[in-house]
Amino acid sequence: MNKINEKERPEHIPCSLTKALDAFHQMFKDCDDLIETEMYLGRERTIRCQIIYIEIAVQGITLSHSQIGTLLTSLSDSRDEEVLPRIKKNALGLSGAKKLVTFQDVSRTILAGDAVLFVDGFNGALKLPDRGYPNMGITECEAEKVSRGSKEGFADSIKANTALLRKRLRTPELKIKQTILGEHSNTLVNLVYLQGIARESLLREMEKKLASFEIDAVTDTGILEQLTEGCWYSPFPQFQTTERPDLAVEALLEGRIVLLSDNSPVALILPTDFNCFLKTSDDRFNRFEAATFSRWIRYFAAFFALSLPGLYLAAVLFQANLLPLDLLLSFSDARAGVPFSPLAEMLLMELSFELLREAGIRLPGNMGNTMGIVGGLIIGQAAVEANLVSPIVVIVTAFTALCSFAIPNEEFAFAFRMLKYVMMVISGVFGWFGFCFSLLTVWFHLTHLKSFGIPFLTPFAAGDLNHERDLRDSIFRAPIFLMKWRSFYAREGRRRRYREKTGEKS
Repeated sequence: MNKINEKERPEHIPCSLTKALDAFHQMFKDCDDLIETEMYLGRERTIRCQIIYIEIAVQGITLSHSQIGTLLTSLSDSRDEEVLPRIKKNALGLSGAKKLVTFQDVSRTILAGDAVLFVDGFNGALKLPDRGYPNMGITECEAEKVSRGSKEGFADSIKANTALLRKRLRTPELKIKQTILGEHSNTLVNLVYLQGIARESLLREMEKKLASFEIDAVTDTGILEQLTEGCWYSPFPQFQTTERPDLAVEALLEGRIVLLSDNSPVALILPTDFNCFLKTSDDRFNRFEAATFSRWIRYFAAFFALSLPGLYLAAVLFQANLLPLDLLLSFSDARAGVPFSPLAEMLLMELSFELLREAGIRLPGNMGNTMGIVGGLIIGQAAVEANLVSPIVVIVTAFTALCSFAIPNEEFAFAFRMLKYVMMVISGVFGWFGFCFSLLTVWFHLTHLKSFGIPFLTPFAAGDLNHERDLRDSIFRAPIFLMKWRSFYAREGRRRRYREKTGEKS
């Protein structure tokens, strides 16, 4: 029966208001949250119209200071023969008003949070823009703390997020391509890029990937990330995620593309590389000495977050003779009375810490932070006093956790947290051979991993493609006046980013 009704429903909106409303009611049957208000326009009140919107999404339609209220008041004061011509020509100049021709346009408009006006005798409908659905608004970014720079974070509204980018890049070269994804969600998705700087081939590739699938709903950018990434089995993300508009703007200036989705405060940046995940937005604002020192710490933290537990197990279980005698005796005394092997000991502590971390995330507010700190102290001390684990294992576990927290990007840090367990088991079974083998396997995987055709280890690999200029913004951050060129992501011929008006320094 539904299929027959869909075939009977006209695609285009007819002039007759009765027929248009019948077709509309057929489409939105049993949608009780729709508000319909019948009105009569013109001084003689002979022109029947109907305004339809979703409850809560549109507010204050009768208020004189609202755009919709101003429109209806003006049309009500017009002569009857002037109403339809004024609507057709949009003589009122209502901002965002648009003629809708098909019922599909009507459906998308109403579900986007705007109002629709049907007028008898008008072959179409009129979109009346409003504030849209309620959302959290712009708040401080909590996930990516910085010591210097903007405190603004992305909101749940895609319109607010694009406005935050426009506020920072006030140029017509900032382009926003909009598409709608999700059969039932009809989610707005925006591809944001700088024309002339971003590569056209990369933009076309991303557009092709977004058009290559159909899905019932897109509720977050994480869905798009998983459906469009190239190497789905890799633990390392091929998109960089951020909730900071200033970081997204820095990516746009480098020639990269930002992907935004409605109802999600997380933006996707593509392509990306290993070095991008260990940079923060305030690296560019701080002096080069401070930024370089911070990056060294993050690189060392990434290495130890992956390898420290495996390194400890390989040394204690297989190559104890390489350790200094005093250190070896200290390890031996600390493990006296512990009933578990070093491998089981390390796994027990690491899994306990992961449990505390997960519990801290799920608990509300400051209670989560308190739970993580107090729980870690109590469990660690109780385990040592009960001789379940040795103090050195608690120290290694805590230091490894600190290293993982020093990695700026949570998704990137998660890859090291997962691979850490694989390296622990292999090192605990095969010793130094297993440790070196697992470390080289990770390195081999990274050398073959690509993000939209860009080597993941750029600029350490394939740096000659940009004349090694990208190395100035890698482990070592050069002074700002020496960083005259954009990265390899930008189009050839548009990589110049800094000039001196009175002559260049050598």
